[in-house]
Amino acid sequence: MPDIVVRRHSVHGMPTEEYASALRERLPDREVAVARTPASERDLVTDAAVLTGSAIDESLLERAESLRLFASTYAGYDHLPLDALADRGVALTTASGVHGPNIAEYVVGAWLSLARGFLRARRQQREGVWQAFQADDFAGSRVCVVGLGAIGEAIVDRLDGFDVETVAVRHSPEKGAATDEVYGYDEAHEAMADARYVALACPLTDETRGLVDRALLRTMHPDCVLVNVARGPVADTDALVEAFQRNHLGGAVLDVTDPEPLPGDHPLWDFENVLLTPHNAGHTPAYYERLADIVAENVRRAESTGSWDGLENQVGL
Repeated sequence: MPDIVVRRHSVHGMPTEEYASALRERLPDREVAVARTPASERDLVTDAAVLTGSAIDESLLERAESLRLFASTYAGYDHLPLDALADRGVALTTASGVHGPNIAEYVVGAWLSLARGFLRARRQQREGVWQAFQADDFAGSRVCVVGLGAIGEAIVDRLDGFDVETVAVRHSPEKGAATDEVYGYDEAHEAMADARYVALACPLTDETRGLVDRALLRTMHPDCVLVNVARGPVADTDALVEAFQRNHLGGAVLDVTDPEPLPGDHPLWDFENVLLTPHNAGHTPAYYERLADIVAENVRRAESTGSWDGLENQVGL
């Protein structure tokens, strides 16, 4: 029976066999199997020490008698049965950090695209209109990054050289940051009051749900460009629509929405200064390679220490 089982759910449409191959390259002494059907999942998981995939339900967990680690292929874990994993003594790790470089590129690219008027240029090109228009400078702006996990830190890193003022909003501002200023979530208004570019890269928690509401949108500069690569509910959708209807926001690039997927008749589709992408900012052809690095290192660490604790990206259960 295999040591590591890869569930059949692909990430961003990439074949799971690529993930299994990456694991085999890093762990040649371990047997890695891909569970291609529900039946094979139920069979293979019974003796596996490691199961990896986007999710696990309690019925499958009950069959996993030897399971020591569930390695999620997602960075988020609020959809997982945390209590059941804890009760069975199964460690949980995430894909945190895998998305950092590509999502950071998405955010900076989104800011630059709206600053330089690329959306308008593309619209005029489709219409065959040759008409000069004014654009903004990204340099000299105040840029705010909300959330300083792996993604938020990667965004801040990529702002070096752009000659911008950087501020961050994080759960524990006392930890500091590689930014000019750091604020707590209760100081979001102060952090964003003069920001022209804001990125939401925080987890969805009770503290961040609805963080960008009508009150905060009124505080934000009317030329501000908002990018959301966090979760849709971090921003109040109705408040966003109202802000655009009243010209209270300069633009937005939204990789996540609430609801998701966004209904085809939703008003957010119709604003010329809003760009919507289908929750794929996290896609990178290197996804499985980066993920396999994390999982393989954790397997080696557990083998060395004899404990499935103290792992990279481990979630405290």
